[in-house]
Amino acid sequence: MSNIRKITESDRPRVMEMMRDFYSSDATWLLPSDEIFNNDITECISDSPFADGFVFTDEDGTVRGYAMIAHSFATEFGRRCIWIEDLYLEKELQGTGLASEFLAYIQSAYPEAVHRLESEDDNEHANGIYRRKGFRRMPYIEMIRNLPDEMSE
Repeated sequence: MSNIRKITESDRPRVMEMMRDFYSSDATWLLPSDEIFNNDITECISDSPFADGFVFTDEDGTVRGYAMIAHSFATEFGRRCIWIEDLYLEKELQGTGLASEFLAYIQSAYPEAVHRLESEDDNEHANGIYRRKGFRRMPYIEMIRNLPDEMSE
């Protein structure tokens, strides 16, 4: 049904559109700037050890979704960690199994790593998928500092 491949420079305009849509939805609590989106894409298409980006294409090669992951080390688990930062699909592709396909791809690519993600409480559809794929809710609050100026309260 779909093809999962790494983001390339030629995908930048389409991924930017999808990032704007994703971050203006109920799935997130903030709306980063285009500068931040561009930085994210640049990091994903570079040789960075910190981030990777993927696009989901249909049979015609049209980009229909994207995902970004961040690499870290989780000291609380004593192993590498893959943070699934963004997972976006066009509305008509939601519920088709593509998110599950991507989660299986991440499992096969990084089988020894801890896989983490964030989700909003009211994102029931996505949370159901994550639970069915073996994710469970963590019982703590995430704190943050040193946000970019446009995101500070």
